[in-house]
Amino acid sequence: MGSLLLGLALWAGAHWLKRLAPGVRASLGDMPGKLLVALVLIGALYLMDRGLRTAEVVTIWSPPAFLTHLNNLLMLIAVFLLGLGYSRGMLRPKIRHPMLTAVKTWAFAHLLVNGDRAEMVLFAGMMAWAVISVILINRQEPAWVRPAAGPLRNDLIYGVISLAVFGIIASLHARFGLWPFG
Repeated sequence: MGSLLLGLALWAGAHWLKRLAPGVRASLGDMPGKLLVALVLIGALYLMDRGLRTAEVVTIWSPPAFLTHLNNLLMLIAVFLLGLGYSRGMLRPKIRHPMLTAVKTWAFAHLLVNGDRAEMVLFAGMMAWAVISVILINRQEPAWVRPAAGPLRNDLIYGVISLAVFGIIASLHARFGLWPFG
């Protein structure tokens, strides 16, 4: 569990560095700073994965089977939101932080279907990180210039791409023994 918690702390710290200590982040320089943050994030992901795999299984609750369907719907929405920031459709100007909203949706969806303590710590930790990130960004940058809306066609195309990506994610889950469809 220690690796999992350290990974979560590193994940949050690396992302919040420019918000909480902008002088320190700026002193690292643009590319060296980005490289350092990227390396810390890779290390954080490794520690979270290791922590999750090696943690003692402690069942907190047993989710009912029907929540799997809600999880899958929320995951489809999360996949769509994840890339919405790069989309140029009608929906993009409606959500200020689409990637962080995707992480919150992903975390909530996984909390619905995972009753193990380590998994709950991981997903609750990631949700907390995303919520705090939105608060930090909104405090430092209260004015938001909405991007221009594009045609609905772009949202529909992106929706089809999101379905394909969701299918890939589901098949990867199945390949690693985590059947996502109940």
